[in-house]
Amino acid sequence: MIVGTAGHIDHGKTSLVKALTGVDADRLQEEKARGITLDLGYAYQAVDAADVLGFVDVPGHEKLIHNMLAGATGIDHVLLVVAADDGPMPQTREHLEILDLLGLDRGTVALTKIDRVPSERAAAVASDIAALLAGGGLADAPVFPVSSQSGAGVDALRAHLHTLARDTEPRPTNGRFRLAVDRCFTLAGTGTVVTGTVHSGRVRIDDRVLLSPAGIEVRVRGIHAQNQPAQEGVAGQRCALNLVGAGLEKKDVRRGDWIIDADLHRPTQRIDAELRVPPHLARPLRHWTPVHVHIGAADISGRVAVLEGDAVAAGETALVQLVLDQPTVALHGDRFVLRDQSARQTLAGGRVLDNAPPTRGRRTPQRLACLHALRRPTASEALHGILPAAGDGFDLDRFARLWNLEPDAMQALRTGDGMRCIDTPTGGVAFAPENWDALRTRVPQVLAEEHARHPDRLGPDKERLRRLVRPSLARPVFAAMLDELAQTGAIAISGPWVHLPDHEVRLSSDEDRLWRDEIRPLLDAQPYNPPRVRDVANALGIEEDDVRRLMRQLTGMGELHRVAHDHYFTQQAVTELAAIARELTELEGAALASAFRDRIGTGRKVAIHILEFFDRIGYSRRIGDEHRVFRDSLLEGR
Repeated sequence: MIVGTAGHIDHGKTSLVKALTGVDADRLQEEKARGITLDLGYAYQAVDAADVLGFVDVPGHEKLIHNMLAGATGIDHVLLVVAADDGPMPQTREHLEILDLLGLDRGTVALTKIDRVPSERAAAVASDIAALLAGGGLADAPVFPVSSQSGAGVDALRAHLHTLARDTEPRPTNGRFRLAVDRCFTLAGTGTVVTGTVHSGRVRIDDRVLLSPAGIEVRVRGIHAQNQPAQEGVAGQRCALNLVGAGLEKKDVRRGDWIIDADLHRPTQRIDAELRVPPHLARPLRHWTPVHVHIGAADISGRVAVLEGDAVAAGETALVQLVLDQPTVALHGDRFVLRDQSARQTLAGGRVLDNAPPTRGRRTPQRLACLHALRRPTASEALHGILPAAGDGFDLDRFARLWNLEPDAMQALRTGDGMRCIDTPTGGVAFAPENWDALRTRVPQVLAEEHARHPDRLGPDKERLRRLVRPSLARPVFAAMLDELAQTGAIAISGPWVHLPDHEVRLSSDEDRLWRDEIRPLLDAQPYNPPRVRDVANALGIEEDDVRRLMRQLTGMGELHRVAHDHYFTQQAVTELAAIARELTELEGAALASAFRDRIGTGRKVAIHILEFFDRIGYSRRIGDEHRVFRDSLLEGR
């Protein structure tokens, strides 16, 4: 169990920890010289052969709330310290408010310095404490009168904490590994060491993990868990990890960083969240208020975008988006606290709902419905609540990362009733059954409309059909839908073209002869740079408009592709050119015009026309001067 102290400056938090454990948690020379705690301190005490009690001692000064917040990350139990001579003071109240916003509701009160006051004064302060805690998460916290100097009451408090430690169930160790870094230092002969609380999962010696958000891969060379050498660290423990990595130095690590499983590394500067404003706040928290966001052990500046209305009134809870000035790593359920721009006042607190919100449409009814679903208590309830509002489906890999679900847990969700899971080359996507059925129904309807408008064409290509049916639908999902419809016989797929099974386009006997015997041989003679319409007409002595009309019809039938103006390529040639573009992407990272030109033996202009054609039909994407073929191409495997 990890115990975190809280309370006003000079109420004896550090002295009490020393009385309980024998360890002076003030580790800095300045702290010892001034007699006040400036940064986080740590102490440990064995409860029995199996359990170790960990203490995080936090500073009480109002200017050091940011350090207090970093220490509050991941604690199990609050030890609220109130001096009998002063009674509850401003930082007592502010610390309590912060603990409440962080959802910490298990605690004990130490009424310190009882040796300095009469028993009547101690009783009066105990009554004041009870009144202060009433109605909050620590309302039922027991009060232990103690004196760190004389030792009075210390044994009883220690025994109480030891009993709690024995009775506290260990945190579940499911989920992937996450540790919030609150300290980094170097040791001679050891190297870089980080300390923090393990939020989830487990880590073992020689595991490879990431320093995030920097994305630096490191190896765990050694572990101390609860101040003891260990082979592994697990959720709920304070751990020190000795890290090694190529070029890793102490300067690369900051308080607020995370050590995480590589699969969780998705840095974000936008977080959708549920926010609660405390009742006493004098003014509403308005849209786009600049704030300090304390999340994990980090303190990041940013702004609050209110998603429902223009402000959040005191005592209310609302949906917001946090727009951060620096990236961080956050998962569903992570707690945070907001303080004002000058870091002098606590404004609100809340929990993360989504770590990858859309950049546009954040206030739409559909988006707000998804966020309301993410407020539900379990992953299953949340996913089933999201799907009716997610017309494009919900990425299951993203959901697993958001909730930190391991593969077995995610598979159990997939097998439940009430959803359709579509597997694609880029991962699974879940749909509400009614949404998937509506999309499936829409495809034949759109094809019928296209056939009516263009009876001389075989049908639209896959990318055009996707834009007609639902342009926001991911290409891999749409490709899976087309496969499903084709297998049932609802549609037919001819190369890149899609059509209804009974829709056919035929040439007249003269047109078919002209195409088979005269035009096709001309195009096949130079498949990667075939003659243009004008050149074909001149070579055959035919009117240019007649050739153009026939080639347009052949394009609609799926025999030709119009790569550029009046420049038509055969289906076979386009298939071969597509394979070359994919091969260049796999070998060199992209299909550059120069390399593509050299492979197909044409001029640069023709090569560029072909690559731009692939971009238009969704086979590749242009990024700068590069053309890349991705796994989600609608032509992949066709």
